[in-house]
Amino acid sequence: MILDPAILSSYFPHRRMLNYWSKASLFNHPVLAYILYSSGNIPVDRKSKDRQVLFQGTFDALAHGKAVALFPEGTSYTEPQIMQVKDGAAWAALEYTKWAHKCDLEGPEVKIVPAAIVYTNKSKYRSDVIMEFGKPISMGDYKEQFFSDLEGTRRTAVKRLTRVIERQLVETTINAPDWETLYIARMARDLLWEKERSIDLNDFVVVSQTLVDLFSAKDATVNYNSVRRHLLEYYSLLQSTHLTNSVLASLRLPATLSPTHPTPLPSRLLTLSILMRDTLAALIRLPTFFLPLLLHFPVYIIGRRAARLSEHEEETQAQNKIVVSLLLLLLIYPATFWVLWAVLSYSSTGALVAALTVWAFAYYHTRLVNDNYMHLKRVIAAWQVLVGVWAPKRWELSLAALAQYKTPHIPAESPWIERKRSSTPSLPAQATEPSVSIRRKGPASPRIMRHVLHARGEAVRAIASFFAQLETQGDEKVVASLHLARRFGWVEEVEVATEASESLGDENIGIKGYRRIGEVTAFLKSKGAKIPVLEREEIDGRWDAALSSEGTPTSSDSGEDPVWVPSSVEME
Repeated sequence: MILDPAILSSYFPHRRMLNYWSKASLFNHPVLAYILYSSGNIPVDRKSKDRQVLFQGTFDALAHGKAVALFPEGTSYTEPQIMQVKDGAAWAALEYTKWAHKCDLEGPEVKIVPAAIVYTNKSKYRSDVIMEFGKPISMGDYKEQFFSDLEGTRRTAVKRLTRVIERQLVETTINAPDWETLYIARMARDLLWEKERSIDLNDFVVVSQTLVDLFSAKDATVNYNSVRRHLLEYYSLLQSTHLTNSVLASLRLPATLSPTHPTPLPSRLLTLSILMRDTLAALIRLPTFFLPLLLHFPVYIIGRRAARLSEHEEETQAQNKIVVSLLLLLLIYPATFWVLWAVLSYSSTGALVAALTVWAFAYYHTRLVNDNYMHLKRVIAAWQVLVGVWAPKRWELSLAALAQYKTPHIPAESPWIERKRSSTPSLPAQATEPSVSIRRKGPASPRIMRHVLHARGEAVRAIASFFAQLETQGDEKVVASLHLARRFGWVEEVEVATEASESLGDENIGIKGYRRIGEVTAFLKSKGAKIPVLEREEIDGRWDAALSSEGTPTSSDSGEDPVWVPSSVEME
């Protein structure tokens, strides 16, 4: 994966050059060796069993005060949590410490600084990246044990250090027990923060992990399964139509939702007015943005097609887009320069004007692309909604045909990682059977859009009922990740049953984290969450029953399409 090293190298503090591990065989060719050495790569002979030889290049770099970067997970993979942290970083740091001690090298000791890179949406253009550094880990607590001649002590010290590295990486990333829980947490986050980039990036990881923990607790509410199902179905339908909840946010839902009546669809007049509004807003920007867009248009089209070569692998999607886009820009910018220079008769002034024009196009495009891209997505979404609402009802997909689009794709397990889960007991446990999915063609908008709008209404109502129940049990506790529990709640010692302890009759003591439900909801609101509310009306005593029911009424139960009169009141 080339994206992570590029981001780490670009934003590493103090602009220090990072030295990455590379296969020693790559350095056999003199030209390639020159390129690798000049870019800070370190040859690593993985076939060597002598760690002093294995890490010699690393020792030389550290001895000269250079920074060495490596990826302790060992490979690139797409999983809902950190699956493995290998011992390479710990071995290298402790072996260098021992080597420096033997050679009486002066200077500061080596320290390990975990760095976490989190993408708001790795597979999408113009998404944000969050890079957070953990606390520097000193070798002082491990070198005495590592220097010991007793059998097994060196490996024990390495394992201890690896666990500390792993714990810090888990604390600075988003980790879910399974894909479905991660998808549900994403969908809940998009519903609670409807506008794109409305979450402060400093809070993005903590907010996301809080939602993952909340939707991992099976006993959080009595309607837990129903809420998960509605959120998962809406998430899957959005993925199938390549829409996002933020672009549908202009179709405002009622300020309060009835637990006993289906959420209405938007009226045809409303959808037409929204399409006209968004189209006009996009056309106003088009004249000033047309030329930069025309210059970069091939990058977007071909980059999108390159990503489809690996449709369900986020890591490869992002890599394909980056590589293809950079290669195209390396062709487009020089070609544009030469065309403009030729028009200006190859003069020295023409060369300067051509260079400034290409730079201006690139700069102007980068500064304005986010706002214009968002308006374009809204126009496309408004058109899809208009076609879906105005189309005859008989065009809708049947429930049987719709079923395939209501289950999200679960990425295949990577063959390059160990399937043993992370040793850090900070994730709420939940065992789920992985979904089996096949590659499917996206449905036509007129046939599925009504279902998407229905699913959105049901998902919002599910979120409202979920938090309404949480508010009634504010003093109750919910399982949380250990680092969040230590920050916002508390931890307790619990008995953990393992096969080994059961066979020996021993008790294995573990640690579990908890947070108060009231504190969790208050925390989300303080970070800007807009939680929808239900109408608290007593309808023959059925409100509580409807709220806690595992099934909610859907608008498809009725033969008529209710007309939606939009409310001007914001969700609270």
